[in-house]
Amino acid sequence: MSQFSYREGVLHAEQVALSALAAQYGTPLYVYSKQALTENFLSYSHACRDRAPVGGALICYSVKSNSNLAVLNALAQLGSGFDIVSGGELLRVIAAGGDPRQVIFSGVGKGREEMKLALSHDILCFNVESFPELHRLNAVAGEAGRRARVSLRVNPNVDAKTHPYISTGLKENKFGVAYEDALDWYRTAASLPHIDVTGIDCHIGSQLLDDAPLLEALDKIIELVDLLTAENIDLHHLDIGGGIGIIYDDEMPVAVGDYLKRLFTRIHAWREEKYEGRPIKVMFEPGRSIVGNAGVLLTEVQYLKHGAEKNFAVVDAAMNDLMRPALYGAYHGVQQVRQQCASAARTYDVVGPVCESGDWLARSRILALEEGDLLAIMSAGAYGMTMASNYNTRPRAAEVMVDGDKFHLVRERETVSNLFALESIVS
Repeated sequence: MSQFSYREGVLHAEQVALSALAAQYGTPLYVYSKQALTENFLSYSHACRDRAPVGGALICYSVKSNSNLAVLNALAQLGSGFDIVSGGELLRVIAAGGDPRQVIFSGVGKGREEMKLALSHDILCFNVESFPELHRLNAVAGEAGRRARVSLRVNPNVDAKTHPYISTGLKENKFGVAYEDALDWYRTAASLPHIDVTGIDCHIGSQLLDDAPLLEALDKIIELVDLLTAENIDLHHLDIGGGIGIIYDDEMPVAVGDYLKRLFTRIHAWREEKYEGRPIKVMFEPGRSIVGNAGVLLTEVQYLKHGAEKNFAVVDAAMNDLMRPALYGAYHGVQQVRQQCASAARTYDVVGPVCESGDWLARSRILALEEGDLLAIMSAGAYGMTMASNYNTRPRAAEVMVDGDKFHLVRERETVSNLFALESIVS
């Protein structure tokens, strides 16, 4: 997280002291680095520009990882497309200045109204994940007097070797069309009157440290594309999904450029050998690898509890603010905003005020703490604010975007009155 570093003993986001942001906006507070966000996106963009096969490439940022309008707008200005999983995310993209014609719609449970909304904005493609969805989309498109562009999300039964909650490419997962059924499904899709078959999609999981599973999945998808071509079902794009991991602790994820070089080399050789270089667009759905290490969650120590077996640092952020540790047992680094003397350090569990034993943010961390100290929960840019809730009637955090020596409040802190504004009492 190169854009988060110490200057004169104080942790900064780019050129802005995190302590100054906490003083102005309070805590808990999400802070994002625009420069980190930009650099992470450009690692994909530059590799695609330099190595993509004939047909080009499109990077469709996964909106579910962080859907703040300022984040989406920054990426839209860099030329990003978007991968959405709800009608609400489509409206967010549009509100942020994104082009709906560069949007792909994934997800296993698309509703009729969401389909109508997406068709009305002429989105690039629906990633269809089930037979009933395909027929529903055909009917909705017919009612709207439109044709829906689709790819089928094919499940290649490849083990991503990641956390079971974020593995999506095995037979037991709810996502996609079984590989052995895909050919028949494509035949059906090609026969429907309001469907245009344009591509194929594959996404096997998230937080992958090795690209071998992704390349294995690519090989299986290539075999299927060849079978489809033999039946005159010609595809215009190949969506290989996302999933490249980030460093939370001591992981060593594959470099984006190295992965894309290997992937593009395979695709180029395949198209040259079998299709005389005929173009096919390659699409990606990265999320965490773009925004994960571009954000931190600031929190203030409320109480220190020293016990015989454990020490607890009770902070004002909680599982409702950052769900990943409670949900996945996920590791997030913890850094003190003001560096302290290491000789005063103890081992602490960093926990929140929510009334659950599962409300913890970090375990067994060596920290030199006093009440009122600020902590930065690192690598919190992805699946932090988007998974936040109001459990225990806790307002969600504010969000700030730092850009060099400037900073902007990009989401105001909720108030308690916001939380029950839509409720009513039965008299």
